[in-house]
Amino acid sequence: MDQSKINVRYAKAFFSLAKEKGLTEELHRDALLISSVCNSISDFMVLIESPVISNSGKVKAFKSIFEGKVNPYSLRFLVLIAENNREKFIPGIFRNLEDLYRKSQGIKTAILTTAKPMDQALVEQIRKSLETELGGKVELSQVIDKELIGGFVLRVDDSQYDASISAQLKKIKDKLLQTELK
Repeated sequence: MDQSKINVRYAKAFFSLAKEKGLTEELHRDALLISSVCNSISDFMVLIESPVISNSGKVKAFKSIFEGKVNPYSLRFLVLIAENNREKFIPGIFRNLEDLYRKSQGIKTAILTTAKPMDQALVEQIRKSLETELGGKVELSQVIDKELIGGFVLRVDDSQYDASISAQLKKIKDKLLQTELK
């Protein structure tokens, strides 16, 4: 089965349980914690991906790491994933869970790329403008890309607005190359 299908199916099933039990906020916090462990602790990924460690060993490890730190439903979900030999999909499953949560809460993700770091007050003003424009909560992150020279690129979900100097220079170059000299 395709990895993305597995990730989506498990995430949807767990998210639907969270909604049914009224625990979306709590289970979302658990998902963030588990994703953080996956992304920041390389030994955890070695544990997940190791063919040498048995499923029961992985279950014991999950319990020792997360018991008391996450909701019992979240812990049981991790155990279920391991019992079904799907533990290598944990990072993807929890990424999909995050996407489902954001969608259910109407949260949009935006990335502001600039050549130099912007003043935090200006970034906050841009975020508020986006929230007004989009009619919902916006999580705005900033990325620095020195190749932009100046200006910015704003990406919201699947849309992109490029107001960078490098993009403007590229447009001018393309126009000049298309112009026929007489």
